[in-house]
Parts: sequence; structure tokens; C-alpha cells
Amino acid sequence: MSTLGLQAYEGEFQGEKAIWLKAGRYEAALLPGIGGNLIAFRDAERGLKFLHEPGPEEMESFKNRPMIHGIPVLFPPNRYEDGRFPWDGKLHQFPVNESATGNHLHGFLYNIPWQVEEFGHADRESFVSVAVTVDERHESYRYFPYEYKVRLRYGLSEHGLSQQVMVVNEGSEKMPCLLAFHTSVNAPFAEGSLAKDYRLKLTVGDRWELNERMLPTGKFQPLTAQELLMQGEGVYPFFESMDNHYTAVAQNGRNRMELTDLSRQITLVYDAGTSYKQWMIWNNGAQEGFFCPEPQINLVNAPHVDLPADDIGLFSLEPGEIWEESSRWYVRG
Repeated sequence: MSTLGLQAYEGEFQGEKAIWLKAGRYEAALLPGIGGNLIAFRDAERGLKFLHEPGPEEMESFKNRPMIHGIPVLFPPNRYEDGRFPWDGKLHQFPVNESATGNHLHGFLYNIPWQVEEFGHADRESFVSVAVTVDERHESYRYFPYEYKVRLRYGLSEHGLSQQVMVVNEGSEKMPCLLAFHTSVNAPFAEGSLAKDYRLKLTVGDRWELNERMLPTGKFQPLTAQELLMQGEGVYPFFESMDNHYTAVAQNGRNRMELTDLSRQITLVYDAGTSYKQWMIWNNGAQEGFFCPEPQINLVNAPHVDLPADDIGLFSLEPGEIWEESSRWYVRG
């Protein structure tokens, strides 16, 4: 691709500072001041908006709860019972921020400013890199007392959108490395299409049984006929209300979501990388418009679950160690 079609620049998104990327027919926007959230990914030529973007009237509610738009970073992700996080002989107490369940929800990075490291374009892509560094001066350190850096890099090219995430333990003791993305996908993503025209595929394995506090019991539940369709030909994404947790089982070497608009024969592919051993899926009470396929390293409430660490994604990083994974969004059709 000619560099003439590549742009990376500082601009605005609904009045917020944004880094915009453009590459051919694609464009994307990232909000460094609100969690390093990649808030938009579009095919501008065909009028396709793949991510659930906040409109002007939604910006205040988005800032107050920036979890259901774009691609928020959850670290550590999902729910922890009573806010308690036992780790390596210690007990960390997170704030209880979900009153309905009495749990802590979604960690410390999704709603804070991230630093823009660089943006620009190379021969075949435009890109932006943002990072957050936590040490004893950071507000979240009192809850999660580890020194670390998380870096996100997004690249946009003729092949769609790439994402690299890296976690570096910059402290002197072993730390837990639990991460997810609360990815919010439009259905429909094409103007004029109907949600009924959409089919969802997801590389799920077993469904975890969750108790009344939305915490796993350690047991599995049988998949319904509709859930089985996610493994094969695909299913209407709003067939019932979903707030479900599954193991991830790669198919054909890839861990991915596919969302197809049958009326336009366009498929959005979200290839999330095989380090994510779990999928959450939430569809806003089966209300058409958007849903969240969330690739997740770890099982919900993993430090409290008595199962092998590798089975539940209870990863650790020794001082100086790095965890890294890549994901890609692209379009077929």
C-alpha cells in the first residue's frame, strides 16, 4: 500500500482527545485519556462501523462507565469475590464496585489516562502505541501492589486492525498477570442491515457454571443447541440473554469470533490469539445493537477456584518477565 493512504494524527472523538489512524478504506480512533480505549474501527468506504461507539449524547455515561464501548482493557478482569484477591500467600483487598453481587469488577486500567508513546506510519501501516506504568505512586497500587507496565500497540493496514498487548513485571516480586478486553461489537455493523441477518461464531468449548453472584462453581454446564451453533454454522447473537463464561478451544489453530452479515455477505473476523484461554460473552440482555465477545486470560475469580493454574489461566510473571499476545481484526467479503 502506498504511504499516501496512511495517516496517524492527533484529533478529537466526540470532544475527547483521540489518536486517529487511517489506511486505505479503514479508519480507527483511540482515546488515550480514557483507558487507552480503541473506540472506533470502521470501513469508511462502505459505511461499516464494527465497534460500539458512544454517540454525542452518550459521552458522559461512557466516561462514567467506559466498559461497553470500543475495546476497554480489563486488568485484572471480571469479578473477584468480595473484592478479595489471594495471591502467593498474601490477600489483596480490591474495592467492591458491583453492589448487585458484592464483588470487585474489571480492575484498574479501563478508566484512567494512558500515555501516548508514539504514533505515525511506516511503509504499510499507520500505528499508535500507548502505555500505563504502575508503581507505588499510582492510585491503584494500594489495592494491587505491583510495579508493572502495560503497553498497547494498534496498527491499521489493508489487512485490517492489529493489536499487540505486552505486560512487563518491573518490580522485585512475582505478580499475577490476568487480563481481558471487554470488546464491544456492533450487530448490525452495516447501515441498513438488521440484527436478524447476523450470525455469530465463537471458538468456545465448555460453559462454566456460575452461581447467583456470577462466580464460577468450578463445574461445567451442557451447551444448549443455540450455543452449539456458535461452534459451527453460527447463531443469531441475541437468541437469549447471555452473560456467559466459556473455555476457549482453538479451531483450525485459531481462537476467534466471526460475525457475518448474511444480507451483505460480509464477515468480521476477530482473531484473538491462543493465550486467551477463556471467553466471556455478554449481549446486554439480548437487546439488539451490540454485544461483547471478551477474550480473557483467566477464569472469573480464578484465585479462589481450586483447579490447576494452567486450566484457569492463573498466570504469573517473575521480576523482569514479559507476557505478550497479538490479535487481529479483518474483514472477509
